[in-house]
Amino acid sequence: MAGRVQPLLAGVVTALVGFASSFTVVLAGLRAAGASDAQAASGLLALCVACGLAAAWLGWRHRIPMSVAWSTPGAALLVATGPPPGGWPVAVGAFLVSGALIVAAGLFPPLGRAVAAIPKPVAGAMLAGVLLPLCTAPVRALVELPLVAGPVVVAWLALHRFARRWAVPGALVVAVAAIAATAPPAGLTAAALVPSVTLTMPAWDASALVGLALPLFLVTMAAQNVPGMAVLVGYGYRPPFGAALRATGLASLLAAPAGGHAVNLAAITAALAASPDAHPDPERRWIASITAGLGLALLGLGAGAATALVAVAPPILIEAVAGLALLGALATALASAVADPATREAAVVTFVVTASGVTLIGVGGAFWGLAAGCLMLLLFRRRRPPTEPPADGPGPADHSSGGRSATPTARRTRPSATDPIRSAGT
Repeated sequence: MAGRVQPLLAGVVTALVGFASSFTVVLAGLRAAGASDAQAASGLLALCVACGLAAAWLGWRHRIPMSVAWSTPGAALLVATGPPPGGWPVAVGAFLVSGALIVAAGLFPPLGRAVAAIPKPVAGAMLAGVLLPLCTAPVRALVELPLVAGPVVVAWLALHRFARRWAVPGALVVAVAAIAATAPPAGLTAAALVPSVTLTMPAWDASALVGLALPLFLVTMAAQNVPGMAVLVGYGYRPPFGAALRATGLASLLAAPAGGHAVNLAAITAALAASPDAHPDPERRWIASITAGLGLALLGLGAGAATALVAVAPPILIEAVAGLALLGALATALASAVADPATREAAVVTFVVTASGVTLIGVGGAFWGLAAGCLMLLLFRRRRPPTEPPADGPGPADHSSGGRSATPTARRTRPSATDPIRSAGT
């Protein structure tokens, strides 16, 4: 009996942690892209349902704990980019194009490999530049609203020390209590609490396709799908990367008209359903991912209440909670960006340009940061001199096969979490 209940409980925890840890980031991103409160609530609901359906299908079809979530870095990108030319309809059009690109990456593996081939320092620096504006919000909130933001930060620090996975949900509970104590009574109405779907006719703008759709696709792939695959490979699974991209891309396309920005493999909460904590038997952990997906879909029924609560709260307080949720992702991105001294300067240029938030010819800073970093790598690439073999014959690595190294064979036969796309199935 305990063996049956354990993956169900793990799935419930995964859904609760995933929703509570980042729904404020999603709402902040959708509103920054031009959505009204009703459209933002519709987008959150659509994302929850789309993630739940995709997770249930992938888990049932492949019997692998493939957790699905919305693109939290993508939502942070929306905050950093702001409303595109043409407003919310153009943003919805960009969501559709990004979803179509994810489907294309699933249909054509070379496209997925090309995205994964973006230098990790540049990709990490771009993500760090996207996350930085939100991650500074807790500091600004402490200065502007010390009596309200102070308890939120203290709760986050205490839980981060003793129960890390509940740090952001705990901070959110304290923030909700502060909002309830200070918000006007008329701010929360029964009508606003009811979730509803608000469809938007998409529009397209060339600058938004380059400045929003393409960066959203790249951020979702590099910061969510590829790390999500790495988590599964690290736990010994060989997940079908192409099938996962097709499923999450189609879910993104379905959610976009209702306001959902992107659906992808979970990266942050993936380990909750794929680790031994979900079940000692790896063959039974897929139940946890399905439960997490269905739980997230049910939590979407609270999208109206969540949006109404955010609407009556001080904007800086909501951004502060979102920033606390993204601090771990920012630390990981910065570490990836500056790990290699040979590419450190290019990564710093990428980070500075992206974080500047500049807009040139209607294209936001994320695209220009990526372009600047790649250009730096091309201009200042150092050519390594060819290594000459010793005069007395092949080196130590070549003894086993008459001068040919056995390393390529070892790489083909042993999947590596550092190359999740190559080691996963299609």
